[in-house]
Formats: sequence, structure tokens, C-alpha cells
Amino acid sequence: MFVTLSASLAALTFTPPVAAQDTKPAADSTAAPKATPEAKVWVTKHEIKIGGGVLAYTATAGTMLIKNDKDEPIALFGFTAYVKDGGDPRTRPIMFAYNGGPGSASAWLHMGILGPKRTVLKDLEANTSGPFRTVDNEFTILDRADLVMIDPVGTGLSRPIGKGEGKDFWGVDQDIKSVSDFIVRYLTQYGRWAAPKFILGESYGGMRTAGVSRELLTKHNVALNGVVLVSPYLDFGSGNAGLSLSDGDVNFLPTYAATAWFHRALANRPAELQPFLREVEAFAQDVYAPVLFKGARATAAERQAVLSGLARYTGLSTDYWDKANLRLDEAHFLQELMRSKGIVVGRVDTRYTGGSLNALSETMPYDPYGSAIAPAIVATFNDYYRQELKVESDRPYLLSGGVGEWDDRHAQPGAGRVPFANTVVDLAQAMTLNPRMKVLALTGYFDLACPYRTVEYAIEHLAVAPSVRSNVTIAYYDAGHMMYVHPPSMQKFKSDVAAFVDANAR
Repeated sequence: MFVTLSASLAALTFTPPVAAQDTKPAADSTAAPKATPEAKVWVTKHEIKIGGGVLAYTATAGTMLIKNDKDEPIALFGFTAYVKDGGDPRTRPIMFAYNGGPGSASAWLHMGILGPKRTVLKDLEANTSGPFRTVDNEFTILDRADLVMIDPVGTGLSRPIGKGEGKDFWGVDQDIKSVSDFIVRYLTQYGRWAAPKFILGESYGGMRTAGVSRELLTKHNVALNGVVLVSPYLDFGSGNAGLSLSDGDVNFLPTYAATAWFHRALANRPAELQPFLREVEAFAQDVYAPVLFKGARATAAERQAVLSGLARYTGLSTDYWDKANLRLDEAHFLQELMRSKGIVVGRVDTRYTGGSLNALSETMPYDPYGSAIAPAIVATFNDYYRQELKVESDRPYLLSGGVGEWDDRHAQPGAGRVPFANTVVDLAQAMTLNPRMKVLALTGYFDLACPYRTVEYAIEHLAVAPSVRSNVTIAYYDAGHMMYVHPPSMQKFKSDVAAFVDANAR
């Protein structure tokens, strides 16, 4: 599966290797069986000033025991829940949220926008020098809904135990099942079955959410009020560029153009972004896509028209696009765009730039965005988790790097098991079976992990009735994948999500 977070956001938690042993002790047949690790939570009380008042809430952080159909322990599932004190568990909305990866813990959303504490980040700057700070988060969703941040198995404190193995959790369908099982278990253990229910997933969390919405409904009879897809990755075929799959190549082009526009890398740069993007979108659909579809059947004139347009809209030369045979993945584009200036451009948020590590490299060797924001998020989350939420564990909290080989296959409704996932099909089925479930998709114009046209394309191809299609809303941001690092987008994010919960929690 294509990983939607850049390599620079990976391996952020380091565990020292265990020294090798010269000899292996003989097995003791009389030794007692190894005890199964137990779930444990830490509960703390807090207050936050928000919306002109004071909200008292209880935080519950730790792990929950998950069992298989034979009632055997298979995992400890890590989570952090925030519940308003005195709220009616039957009527107060509850939102389950997670990041993506696959293999990313929820700390990014947790400390970036959703939780009661927020990491102080300076947009478009390197947040790499401490002391790192948190503040009360005036943009938290807690004034509208209780919040459960989920860490899938292999992230955070979540891990397989007992009869469970990594392969039981690390794959498209395995992940959908295990996260759904956790949600159902939480609803039962904490008495939230009657509450209005929402799920929010970012990045690969979009693919997960689309699958979970169907899994919950068809396997557990859990109907969701709404899902929020933040910069979602939903379909391998239309969500990747440079793989000779024309849908992806066409979908990425407008964000290449937005990026070149932002960095003033265009020979004749328009004054305004939005009219420019409408022009690029029309070119991508009406000129670029047909030539890619024709392949060798395209005439020389048609190919030249495409080359001229690609150079005009992206800032890269016709010669470069010609050598690339009209198809380019984002890593090549971001390395080439400002190569002559010794600058590499960010992928997760293309507004960010950094110094090039190798001017001769064909692809970007690192993501300047990840380098700019990861140190502050990692530092503040670990401090907050241990000091304020009082979590006591000798296990490291894995933000990433704890998930093994991923099974890309998906049991797609109506098509059987396919080698690469498209959970847009799952979402369409969930929306059809539950026509009252609403969908809000949030997408940034400067996101090359999950470009805005890949999101629009997925929504456009939902196989649902017109009356159900009206349940979907798309909101746009002048930022990247984690749009909430951009102050105006942070405010808009809260406004959009809060209004969505308010409108659909009845």
C-alpha cells in the first residue's frame, strides 16, 4: 500500500536494540506459561476554557483488551478518551479519530487540532528548537463531542498479545476489522451505544474510515451519524501518480500547478490561485487525460499541446516532461521544481521548502514539512502523555515504525478480493444502507500526499443515488495535508467540523 505519510514522519520513536546473547538458555518445561499482559488505563480530571465558558472533562488514557471470536486475548488497543463531565452518555455525541500511515499513531491530530492541548507550531518555520510548548486548544472538538483518539495495533501502546500476531492487524481488511472491533468494545464498556456517533480519519485513515463505516454497519449494526475524511487517501488507482495509471496522473496535476504558483516558479504567474486552478483542471480533464488514454495513438500535435500545457502550468520544462513520457510522480516533481536554487519542496505540505541534500538526486530525499513540525509534535505529546495524563509505562509510545509488512489486498464489495484497495466502494455501500449518514471531506490545495483532485475524484465516483450523494460536502483549505498547522485553516477546520457535528447529532 502506498504510504501517505512521508518517510520524514516515520521512525520517530527509537527503541535501543537488545544486545545479542552468546548462548540460549534451555527451555524449562516446568516453567509457568507467560502471563498475558493486562489492559490498564490512567484517569485524570481537567478543565478547559472554551467558547466563553469552562468545560470540565475526564481523560482516560491507556489500553483496552481485545479478544477474538473464541474469547482469547489478541491485542491491547491503545486509546485516549476525553469525556465531558456531567454529559448524558446517551445523547452527547462521541467522535472516534485516528491518523493514517498505515502505521501512524494519533498524536498528529491529537496535538495538532482535536485534543484539549495543542502543540505551539509556527507555520512555514522549522519547529526544531526547544523548549517546545503546548497551550489549551481553543479549537478542540470537546465543546461539541466527546473524543476518543485511537492508536491502531503497532502504534502508540497498541500491540498484539496472546493469540494475536501482527499479520492479524497489518493489512487493509485486518485493520478495518480490528478498529471496528475496538469501537464496538468501547461503546459497550463505556455505555455509549445510544449516542450519536462520528468517525474522523486523516490520510490513510480515510481508507480505513470508508471501510469501517461499512464494517460497523454490516457486521455490528452500528450506524454512524457522520464521517469526517481529513485529506483522505481512498483509492490506490486514482490516488497515486507516476504508476502509468492515468487517473492518478491527471488528479495530481492541479496540485503541481498550485505548488508552482505558490513558489512563483511559473513564467507567467497569474495573480489569483483559484481561477488558475479552474484553468488547469479543465486542461487536465479535456486535453491531458485523453492523450494519456490514447498512448501511442496520440498525434504529434496532441502530444505537443500536452507538453506545452504541462510546462506552462508546472514550471518544469517540456524536455523534462517529454523524457518522463508525460507522467510524473510527486517525488520527481518536488525535487525538480526548484533544483536550480538548491531547494527541495515539501510533499505533505508543498508550501514548505528545505535545502537540497543532493542536487543530482532524481527524487526528493526528505520532506521539509516533516522535518519542520515532527520534533515539536513528538516532544510535546510524550511530555503531555506522561506528565499531564499520568500514563506510566516502560513501553515507548510508537508514533510510527511499529507496523510490519502491510497486506494491500481488500475484499471489495461486489468484486471479491482485489490486490489494491478502493474503499470508495465500501463507503458507497454504507451510505446506501444508511442514507442518513453524512460525509464531510476536508482537503488542502497544497497537499501532494493526497491531492484535492484525488478527493474530488473519489467523491465523484461514489456509486450512490443522487439523494444520497447530497449527503457529501467538501471543504477546501489554503494549506496542505495537515491543514491545521496553518492558523486561518485551523480556525476553519474547527468551524467546519463543529458545524458538521451540530447539524448531524440529532
